[in-house]
Amino acid sequence: MSRSKFAVLSLLAVAGLLLGACQPAAQPYTCTDEIGCVDIAPGAPIHIAYALVVAGSDSSLGIDSRRGIEIAIDDKSGTLLGHPIELTGEDTGCNAEGGQAAAQKLAADTTIVAIVGTSCSAEARVAAPILSDAGFTMISPSNTAPDLTAPDKHVAGYLRTAHNDEVQGAVAAEFAYNSLGVRKAATVHDGSLYAQSLQQVFADRFTELGGEIVAQAAVQPTDTDMRPVLTTIAADAPELVYYPIFVAAGGFITAQAKEVPGLEGVKLMGSDGLFSPDFLTAAGEAVQGMYLSSPDFSAFASGYNAFLEKHTAKYGENPLSAFHAHAYDATNIIFAAVEKVAVQDADGTLHIPRKALRDAMFATSGFQGLTGTLTCTPTGDCGDPKIAVYEVMNPDPASWAPGAEANSNPKKIYP
Repeated sequence: MSRSKFAVLSLLAVAGLLLGACQPAAQPYTCTDEIGCVDIAPGAPIHIAYALVVAGSDSSLGIDSRRGIEIAIDDKSGTLLGHPIELTGEDTGCNAEGGQAAAQKLAADTTIVAIVGTSCSAEARVAAPILSDAGFTMISPSNTAPDLTAPDKHVAGYLRTAHNDEVQGAVAAEFAYNSLGVRKAATVHDGSLYAQSLQQVFADRFTELGGEIVAQAAVQPTDTDMRPVLTTIAADAPELVYYPIFVAAGGFITAQAKEVPGLEGVKLMGSDGLFSPDFLTAAGEAVQGMYLSSPDFSAFASGYNAFLEKHTAKYGENPLSAFHAHAYDATNIIFAAVEKVAVQDADGTLHIPRKALRDAMFATSGFQGLTGTLTCTPTGDCGDPKIAVYEVMNPDPASWAPGAEANSNPKKIYP
């Protein structure tokens, strides 16, 4: 063989590798995937959907994630394998009822390739089985309840890029005990899967360290007068109240806590469900000095700064919550899996086998994302968890710009 012919064949081989799995089929593709295929006509869009809370008091959580999805699409120039990317979605309300309704609507649309969602863990508990049974795969940017990926509770089509609250709850407890010197703490949850699970992880770890949990109270997400619950808690003289709940109820607890006799000097701590400028608006002046656990943005990959520049250019403001980068990573895991398993007919028709897509997403390993290096476990935990604690330095929502710098608000203080 001549040197020139060898060079041409080598270039063709390299080109074949770069094309990946999406090769034109020699014959029209016949779907043999056990849960079916999505068939996309030449020029038709690849349809990705979201199931996020984008209305109401917790909308900043879902809008923040939706923006991460949109920037991931922008970074693909809006196309995948020569097809435009279409994004639609359903509001999930941050409750089980909303999650069920959204899942039923999405499950009826067989053009959807995969779903980014849900926002809240309670939504996922009911939505994931519906969508999984319908053949869909869903990857969440912000579900953190431990049991969603527990072997005895995991649903086949469910993954997440968010951290597991086994990590967040432990970090919060260690901060309270080791850094603040707290020895007596109380917790408050709102009955949601997320809040109940997270406060229990906190309580267990705090007790392991030698602390005492003096009360584990509950409120309703719709409660506005928190004084009766806070008065009961005050009787047990906690040094810190930990309430990993959401914006509306969290705002009322924060605003009213220091009004209750016996809680004037108590330390207040929340979690990523409150990590939003909307929470500052809801809580008012009383939020200053409060502690919030959240993903550690300073530990994200170097590409995160470029993401923030794109976010500011596109939306004219800083991110609204804690999980925009997790949504970006979740979307790119979907895109990578589609590129791996899709088959294209000679006429340009694209076929995406659903079980093969699911398997490819679960096989994600060493994926270089904004939030770190992601590898998925058999039960869907894909995150690279890095948790920090931030202190609210200023109650003005317009000052919201999380970071470790002296003038950041909230400011990272741990680790």
